[in-house]
Order: sequence, then structure tokens, then C-alpha cells
Amino acid sequence: MTRSIVLGSTSPFRKELMDKLYLTYSTAAPNIDETPLVGESSEEMVMRLSLKKAKAVSERHSDALIIGSDQCAVLENLVMGKPGTHEEAIEQLRHSSGKTVKFLTGLCLYDAKNATYELECVPFEVEFRELMDTEIENYLRIEEPYNCAGSFKSEALGITLFNKMQGEDPSSLIGLPLIKLCGMLRRKGIALPPSK
Repeated sequence: MTRSIVLGSTSPFRKELMDKLYLTYSTAAPNIDETPLVGESSEEMVMRLSLKKAKAVSERHSDALIIGSDQCAVLENLVMGKPGTHEEAIEQLRHSSGKTVKFLTGLCLYDAKNATYELECVPFEVEFRELMDTEIENYLRIEEPYNCAGSFKSEALGITLFNKMQGEDPSSLIGLPLIKLCGMLRRKGIALPPSK
């Protein structure tokens, strides 16, 4: 029997990544409180929120395999969120200039049929080169990455800001670790690549 798959996210970046797998799936907004808990590490936070998102969606999809994911960017032990504004993005990129930013992406595959799940945190590091203010300004005017943690999109012009990228799964940097996800889905009997 074919299982329905639900991506518990309305992120266009995660949807774009899911589309690469050629699976039939739907999306659903988790609508959860994403406030960090006191004393919680960044790794604990992204895993907790990934599971929480998947569980929230499972209330509306009781027989599905549900994908939950959450991401944060960490620089010098401080979590960088989505900038929201041009001014905040300038500050984030100035702060990242010449430094290494660690991205932590939580991933959960939740089986709503029996309330079991797999949960992982996938790290990925980006080393920024020294950035001039004019480069930051030019980049932000073209890309407008105001809804992206750390103020850049590695899959587009953001690549011009880096010295190097390091990690197991480059798709985790965009917000959904496809290599880990494929393994999780295969263990649930989902064929990847799918038959056509």
C-alpha cells in the first residue's frame, strides 16, 4: 500500500528540495510556537522543533509519513535568525565576514500511523570570506534573502560570499537534508528513485 507523504512546511525552499525527489506529496503548515527553551542547545532546539512540527501536522494526517524540519545558523555561540529587514541583513553579513557560520538542520520523519519517528540534526559549515560593504549591499539588493537564516541563499548568488563550505549534505544548508531524508523514507518502504 502506498503511504501518503506530507511535508510539514510552507517554505518554498524546502518544497523546491522535495520536488527533486519526484515523489507525490502534499504540504501543510505546522503552526507551532518556535520560541527557544531556556538552557536549550541549538541542536536540541532544531530537533525538538522538527518533531513538534511533524506531530502538529499529524493531527490532520493520521495515516501519513510526515516530514518536519527546522534550521538555525550559529555564529560564535549566538543563533542568527531570519533578518527580516535590509538593515538587519547588513548587520548579519558584516558579523559573518571572515568567520565560520554553523548551520544546524533538524529533520524528523514521523509515522502518524503508529506515532514512531526518526530524528536527526545535520550540521553544515560555511566559511565567509572578508566582505566589503559594497559587496554586501550589492548582494542584498539582488538576492533579497530576508527570509533566510544568516541572510544568504547558498543555492544562488550567496555562493559568491564564501571561501568554502563543509558538510555531509549540501541540501541541509538550504533547509532539508535530502540524503538523510532519503534513508529515512527508504526504511519506511518508499522507493527512491521512485518508479515511473
